[in-house]
Amino acid sequence: MGPVRVGVVTLHPQAVLLTTDLPGRVAASATADVRPQVGGLIKAVDFKSGQEVKQGDVLYEIDDASYQAQVAVQQASVQKAQAAVTSAQSTVNRDQQLASSNNLSQSDLEAAQATLAEATADVASAQANLKAAQINVDYTKVKAPISGIISDSSVNAGALVTASQTTALATVRQLDPAFVNVVETSANLLRVRNLFDSGVLKGDTANGVPTLPVHLTLEDGSAYPEVGKMTFLDVVVSESTGTFASQGTVANPKRVLMPGMFVRATVDLGTVPTAFLVPQRAVTFDASGNPTALFAENGKAVSHILQTNGNQGNDWIVTGGVSDGAQVVLDGLQKISNGSSVSPVEVTLDENGVVVESTSGTAGTAAAGASTTAPSGSAPAAGGSSAKPAATSTTPAAQ
Repeated sequence: MGPVRVGVVTLHPQAVLLTTDLPGRVAASATADVRPQVGGLIKAVDFKSGQEVKQGDVLYEIDDASYQAQVAVQQASVQKAQAAVTSAQSTVNRDQQLASSNNLSQSDLEAAQATLAEATADVASAQANLKAAQINVDYTKVKAPISGIISDSSVNAGALVTASQTTALATVRQLDPAFVNVVETSANLLRVRNLFDSGVLKGDTANGVPTLPVHLTLEDGSAYPEVGKMTFLDVVVSESTGTFASQGTVANPKRVLMPGMFVRATVDLGTVPTAFLVPQRAVTFDASGNPTALFAENGKAVSHILQTNGNQGNDWIVTGGVSDGAQVVLDGLQKISNGSSVSPVEVTLDENGVVVESTSGTAGTAAAGASTTAPSGSAPAAGGSSAKPAATSTTPAAQ
């Protein structure tokens, strides 16, 4: 029999962006409960539920009549203490003149000076009490602790509240920017660090730490327009799951992201400067779980073990086992094996990774199940399907 006609694609090295997809939950970047610091009756509620408030805005007004009375009492105490200082100062001045002419004993002079010092201290104490009373008056205006969106009020005008009560009057949440909490495995973290350390993966860094852009996909499948960045990596790995928490920060000017919302976070880990994009339909797995592919070399089909680092769309990102100009077999895999005689024909793929035509004008004949079935537990070749692996940062050999 003559050589088997097979469809091939010629591979060339290129810079490839390496990403990882992680499930995430949106959280407010800041949350503060509103509680009264003094007790009394609520006279007015000065906001509407769900509106945006600024830090320092008055939210509630508490009846301040009793607190204003305390201010008046303390003001009188200050005046009384100041009058006592004036009297004591006059006594000291007179006694100093008498003592200088030996008409007053030193002990009497010292007693007058002590009385003056006590009166001065009483003024300071009265002024402190006045300041405390004025602070309580200020606390009758319950203000927003942070800027953000305020929740529904738990009380209405006329309700009685107490200082530092456990039940919050309302809650303010800062939604711009928003946080996205994700979880990643420590194994993937070590793999990415090794790629950076070995020079396989390149990326922008700030103070020696990689800057990792974050792209979000919303629950309805639409892409969120704002690009965020990873801002926090926990230093503790869960003993039960082997995962660690991390957090991204994303601008949220239109309040599209709401706390508790589920999103898919695609994190740009960096760029592999020299990599090959091998269509998933061309890749199978041997008995050891190693990714392999057949290449047309000098009229023969030759199997190569590939070194992969995740995927991009319908292609595996390959950094080893492939050379520039290699022709990987995509079409006709069911008719050949390692060592078979082949006649390669260049073909093209559509956006779903399906062979649509060849350069010779012959339509491609590969079916979705043309490639060898992968071992249990490993990721199958694409075979024309548009489905993507769940986590793009996971290497096939590790699956």
